[in-house]
Amino acid sequence: MQKSNFSLTNKVAIITGGASGIGRAIAQKFASCGAIVHILELHPEKGTDLKTELIEAGGRCTIHACNVASGLEVNRVIAEIIEHSAGIDILVNNAGIAHVGNLEQTKEADLDRLYEVNIKGVYNCMLACVEAMKAKGGVILNMASIASHIGIADRFAYSMTKGAVLTMTYSVAKDYVHYGIRCNSISPARVHTPFVDGFIATNYPGKEKETFEALSKTQPIGRMGTPEEIANLALFLCSDEAGFITGTDYPIDGGFITLNS
Repeated sequence: MQKSNFSLTNKVAIITGGASGIGRAIAQKFASCGAIVHILELHPEKGTDLKTELIEAGGRCTIHACNVASGLEVNRVIAEIIEHSAGIDILVNNAGIAHVGNLEQTKEADLDRLYEVNIKGVYNCMLACVEAMKAKGGVILNMASIASHIGIADRFAYSMTKGAVLTMTYSVAKDYVHYGIRCNSISPARVHTPFVDGFIATNYPGKEKETFEALSKTQPIGRMGTPEEIANLALFLCSDEAGFITGTDYPIDGGFITLNS
């Protein structure tokens, strides 16, 4: 195992949407630091290579088929994890979907689709885990966004959901601090993930390179973030070294919020 000041040795960690992008990087980081990683994925086959990679490196990882928008599915999977693990130490609510469009370009179906995953999915997972965490404490980390804080053009529905993630974080932190449960969130700006590459390829065919450079330059620091940088912050916030931190959001945005306001 990789040595780290922020050990997660034998911590049971649930990561939603952990097979790709930021979630994948968090799973890799947590496993390398000793966590017992459980990944909840709508399409679990996407995580097969990740599971193999982590196990071959000496880590522990299980992939669970789960639609986080379904309370029944989430409750079933979380109950199975608790039964075999005698508890949950960490929940990372990373699963999320996006929509591009302003108010007039957002259909009711778009709003419902994003609500189901980005808001209800976070609610379902926190609710399913909180009773077990009340027994011995735990850490909840939610993936918010810079869109939780400032207006982003053509992100009406997405901003709505990420604003909700931020305020749910504050509410849970307030209500459960006396149970030893810490709840924080991370607000990334644009991060270079396969989703970004796919978005560019679909919407700007033949102009991928210049579009990528233009999007990178919208970050004041001059580039996109990396999934590994988000994972490093997640590791700290979920470690015992962050034991005095709760009810706080952490922008990791290359200066976007402050320097663009």
